[in-house]
Amino acid sequence: MMAAMTTASIPTAAVLVLADGLVLRGEAFGAKGTALGEVVFNTGMTGYQEVMTDPSYAGQLVTFTYPELGNTGINAADQEADAPHVRGVIARQLAPVASNWRMEATLESWLQSHNVVGISGVDTRSLVRHLRDGGAINGAISTDGTSPQQLLEQVRAMPSMAGLNLAQTVSTETPYTWDKLCPAGFDQRLQNNPSAPYRVVAIDFGIKRAILERLVAHGCAVTVLPADATLEQVLALDPEGVFLSNGPGDPAAVSSGIALAKGLVNQEQLPLFGICLGHQILGLALGGSTFKLGYGHRGLNHPCGSTGVVEITSQNHGFALDATTLPADQMEVTHLNLNDRTVAAFAHRQRPIFGVQYHPEASPGPHDADHHFGRFAALMAERRV
Repeated sequence: MMAAMTTASIPTAAVLVLADGLVLRGEAFGAKGTALGEVVFNTGMTGYQEVMTDPSYAGQLVTFTYPELGNTGINAADQEADAPHVRGVIARQLAPVASNWRMEATLESWLQSHNVVGISGVDTRSLVRHLRDGGAINGAISTDGTSPQQLLEQVRAMPSMAGLNLAQTVSTETPYTWDKLCPAGFDQRLQNNPSAPYRVVAIDFGIKRAILERLVAHGCAVTVLPADATLEQVLALDPEGVFLSNGPGDPAAVSSGIALAKGLVNQEQLPLFGICLGHQILGLALGGSTFKLGYGHRGLNHPCGSTGVVEITSQNHGFALDATTLPADQMEVTHLNLNDRTVAAFAHRQRPIFGVQYHPEASPGPHDADHHFGRFAALMAERRV
């Protein structure tokens, strides 16, 4: 029998204020307070818990385009980190009843316990059109009675996401190892168990648990190091491959990560694999540059690929590599985002180095992109020969 919980509370007024002066009113849910951040939107029809706990959303107020939020509650198995990283949540409607056989808490109670504010009753279709026209913009959600004028002053004093190094704020402080897989029976994707697992060092710029699980599933023994790890610390672990993770903020501001990537690129035939922010950092280390997208790519159905081959992908990023700056003699753009032709993946022409802008570990329905982990494992296997 499915578990069911009811979200019952007396409605409290809430307000959303954007830096351009737009004020939207609604009802509060989650914690009481005020949260400031960059207002973005996610078009996924499911996966709200994964989104909220993804460290890549640090510093952001996330608008969910799916009209009802919280209908399946919260469970520990679906979390990408120990706690939510979003600063605030914007929804059309909060489900009055949450029901799912794996549910352990309601969205409302979970957000309260982690001090995350939310606003519902907002016309999210109109808000998303506003963001698409004007771009992602700083804003504030308040459920504690702060006036819109006060909020506007606070929002306009905030720094832009461009130039912010947020990776350090979400990264682990101490190294650790990871050997866990996705819960048995729930994930039917490939699991490879070599007699001698590949020694992989993962640099944590905001790494998702699902990425760690897929690395293990493809035969890796993973040691996770902080975002400010040095080349000497990485090489001391004698890795057979190095993985650069996803994360929040402006990739060009992650100076320590770029410096590390430059050092790793110079290591003879060492396989390197980057996802999202890690992909961008690799591109920067190889001579490219990045730019801020108007409103970013955040959703579960972005088509990416090359001629004749398309992958339906999960994405979450507000910056992208500039294809025109990538050195053509060294780097090949292997995949494009087929919506706007931005760089979705690249490979080095001479070295075992590649990056993927989207999230091959995610499973928005299809598992089209999981093969990228297999490619990383194959590069490490070739190195052993």
